[in-house]
Amino acid sequence: MNELFQLSAPWWVFVLRACVVYVMVMVLVRVSGKRAVGQFTPFDLVLLILIGNAVQNGINGGDNSLTGAAIMASTLIALNYLVAWQTSRNRRVERWVEGEPVVLARDGRVFKHVLRRELVSHDDFAEALRMNNIDDVGDVRLALLETNGRISVIPRERE
Repeated sequence: MNELFQLSAPWWVFVLRACVVYVMVMVLVRVSGKRAVGQFTPFDLVLLILIGNAVQNGINGGDNSLTGAAIMASTLIALNYLVAWQTSRNRRVERWVEGEPVVLARDGRVFKHVLRRELVSHDDFAEALRMNNIDDVGDVRLALLETNGRISVIPRERE
């Protein structure tokens, strides 16, 4: 029964491992782009599960104790709270963590190179237009890829 709670390393090793893996995964997710985060496909879900499995040993270092699990879970929750707190108070941190909206189209002109760079398919863009009751791209005043991966469309004013 004692082995359920006995750590295989000092407690601070678990905190350090959790911090390093948290930052590493955050950077990788941030680099992967907005669409990968905002619109999960079945492939994205599989990738997320595999990433969780891949980093598991990096966090726990082979320790299977309940105490280690509690330390790591508490550390991850605390890190998440700290990041949320910082992003709500510091614009620079918010931009780094969440990114900034990207202009996909303006005044009826679609920026195809931006769509490619941001990994937005033509079908996803067309769907966003349909969701905003826009039949023709010429009726778009502004289309933005938001930081959450969704596409916002502002129609031109009708005369």
